[in-house]
Amino acid sequence: MKAMGQCLHFGKSVQDNGYGMFREMLDYKLAWKGKKMVKVDRFFPSSKKCCKCGRVKKELKLSERVYHCVCGNKMDRDCNAAINIREEARRMLTA
Repeated sequence: MKAMGQCLHFGKSVQDNGYGMFREMLDYKLAWKGKKMVKVDRFFPSSKKCCKCGRVKKELKLSERVYHCVCGNKMDRDCNAAINIREEARRMLTA
């Protein structure tokens, strides 16, 4: 969607519509299978929170691609965030 918005000069509207349409289709497919989508708050600190000990860093630059925690956890920043998002969604389902 990003490339289409840049190359074809459609701008940001294409990007917004693309994600909205994807989410609608995903909601439809999940409902068809008897499942539901869990939406984690967009301000949830998934990148800043350690998936092992739960500590939250005050500051984390986008250029830092490897997450380091004082507990010894060292892993790819995106993998750490994905684990945190999964666990938050599970927590939301059981709450």
